[in-house]
Amino acid sequence: MIETYSILVDIKNRTGVETMVFLSKEGETVMKWYHLWDKIQNDFPNFKVDAGPNSPFIAGPLQMGYYDFLLIAPATANTVAKIVYGIADTLVTNAVSQTAKGKTPIFILPVDQKRGTVKTAAPSGRAFELTMREVDVTNSEKLAQMENINILTSPYEIYDIFGIERPTEDITVKVREQKRKKAKKVAES
Repeated sequence: MIETYSILVDIKNRTGVETMVFLSKEGETVMKWYHLWDKIQNDFPNFKVDAGPNSPFIAGPLQMGYYDFLLIAPATANTVAKIVYGIADTLVTNAVSQTAKGKTPIFILPVDQKRGTVKTAAPSGRAFELTMREVDVTNSEKLAQMENINILTSPYEIYDIFGIERPTEDITVKVREQKRKKAKKVAES
């Protein structure tokens, strides 16, 4: 989560591309859990939180090609399962369902892609392991077969969507340094 968020901030800082950020209701909870809630309000001040499957209304503009693409990153096992089985009852799943009917590309980064155990870290930094459930990995594989959906296997592939070079150093460190320089520049003004 932190890595994906840091990549989006880095891309915004490097390109100046207008980025519309929409969070699921649960995404708001996760942002707070990872201590990113205050940051998103600063980094993406126009972000919106899911108030229902069509609120804010983004499905129509996505379907009509108003946006260049739809990126869902990261996509939880629950979101992936709903998309795979055609359940469009949230802002995110409805956006995918409706966008897939048009020509706007969809990029999704499922969190559960590989069988086995992965090492991860809690917001506190404490390391622990998670074992992927077979049903979740299978749903990610089914998602990859769906029309107009492109699966990302790493958050760093988001750079490829924007056509910009991936950084060579740890992105979370890079974003912290960018913010420090920006704050210093503002303070000197």
